[in-house]
Amino acid sequence: MKRRTFLKDAAIGVTALAGASLASLSAEELNPSGATNPKLPSAENAGPNIGRPVRIISIGYKDSMPLADLVEHVDEEGSRGSDLIVLPESSQGLDQASEEPLQGPTVTAMAALAKKHNTYIAVPIDRRDHDRRLNSVVLLNRSGQVVCVYDKVFPYWAEFDVHPVVNPGQSVEVHQADFGCVGIATCFDVNFPEVWRSLADKGAELVIWPSAYSAGRSLQAHSINHHYYIVTSTHTPDCIAYDITGEQLHYDWAKDVNISRVTLDLDRGIYHENFNLEKRDKLLSEHSHDVEQEKWMKLEQWFVLKAKRPGVSARNLARQYGLEELRHYIDRSRLSIDKRRGWEFAEKVVFPNKRISELKALALESEPG
Repeated sequence: MKRRTFLKDAAIGVTALAGASLASLSAEELNPSGATNPKLPSAENAGPNIGRPVRIISIGYKDSMPLADLVEHVDEEGSRGSDLIVLPESSQGLDQASEEPLQGPTVTAMAALAKKHNTYIAVPIDRRDHDRRLNSVVLLNRSGQVVCVYDKVFPYWAEFDVHPVVNPGQSVEVHQADFGCVGIATCFDVNFPEVWRSLADKGAELVIWPSAYSAGRSLQAHSINHHYYIVTSTHTPDCIAYDITGEQLHYDWAKDVNISRVTLDLDRGIYHENFNLEKRDKLLSEHSHDVEQEKWMKLEQWFVLKAKRPGVSARNLARQYGLEELRHYIDRSRLSIDKRRGWEFAEKVVFPNKRISELKALALESEPG
């Protein structure tokens, strides 16, 4: 069993089929009118950015939607400017006729739109991979290339009733996008803490969650525990966005098609007061024009730092002053206390019947060298 690593700053997950090239459609086919909507500025026309803002569009709708209609929605929203567009679970449905390969019509159409609008798109599909059926989320980069494929680790029971059945995925995936480290989980995954812990261990700053339903506080618990943003796209249809503090930033619902636009600053950092207060005070004193304490959570003893002007990274400055982010503090504490104990407490949770001597042997196996 591979041992956990707790002190990673931002481990990058394996990106499946990186560089895959997919066919594109013409601009006329994708957007016959050529019209744009001025409500959201394009990346080219946006003003100076403070921190590390990421513009996310969540498109949710009831059940499935014909591909032509989905293309129309994504094209219209992409023309307004975005960094990431997220679609709901099994965007073309999950039934006896919905399977398609990675280079099938849905991913091919979305790849053309990703390239056209210079945006990432998360495309959930009912994927056929040789002899396996998988509930997959395909992440496309701004060039329309496949950069990550996540296969749902915990399919829902109904997914074993279709023929052929949906196979469980084997690993949690994150991808280092140009705006930050993105993790993916899907629907029923929300009930299994090990998925969300793995996303944190791999360095996720933002987790996208395509789903059939809303989940609500279940997701909030994960954002509180692991201090990453979570953004959803569902068949309810609605969208929820949770902050790194666990607070709800956004909720939007519609009867048939819900379109939400959320901008998140991935440069905001969250810290525990322990061992950080003197360093924080020095940072804020010497960089009062660059960084501010945006939030102080008295009961939790946490605080949030953010940049005040363009060209400044609050998280980078905090590292220079020796501040330790909350996630890393908890991980370091876990590792250090387990070392004093002589075995990993998490292993006792996973293997409750193992004797202490066996757990100590496992701990020794995980030590370098």
